[in-house]
Amino acid sequence: MSFMKEALEEAHMAYLKGEVPVGAVIVKDGVILSRAHNRREELKSPLAHAEIIAIDNASKVLKNWRLNGCEMYVTLEPCPMCAGAILQSRLSKVHIGTFDPTLGACGSVLNLLNNENISRIINVQWKYNDECSEILKDFFKMRRKSEK
Repeated sequence: MSFMKEALEEAHMAYLKGEVPVGAVIVKDGVILSRAHNRREELKSPLAHAEIIAIDNASKVLKNWRLNGCEMYVTLEPCPMCAGAILQSRLSKVHIGTFDPTLGACGSVLNLLNNENISRIINVQWKYNDECSEILKDFFKMRRKSEK
């Protein structure tokens, strides 16, 4: 099973709802614990990012806020808020589908997950998945057309 493909399925669900198409899954020992997509428009909340929702759901499944040994697969590089949640939840590894040149906090603009000033280092794996990039390009292209 491709966990990034599962995250992309979540991103497609967001796309169909008019949300920025970002999806995330959290895996432990090869089993998906949690899956989520952006729901900011639906929930009218700036906190409803795929990563935050996935972390919250995985914590409920494990009945523990510590997600030691868990890995996140996310289609877009996490923003500073989500990177902070990743650090706080103690995820062990994050697999990223594409970079975010405007708010990326895992190496593009900032690097919170591998920062020598922060006592916790997260193993970041860049996947550079074309489909993760294309769904975002298509979404924003469609949005620009509808704004005209």
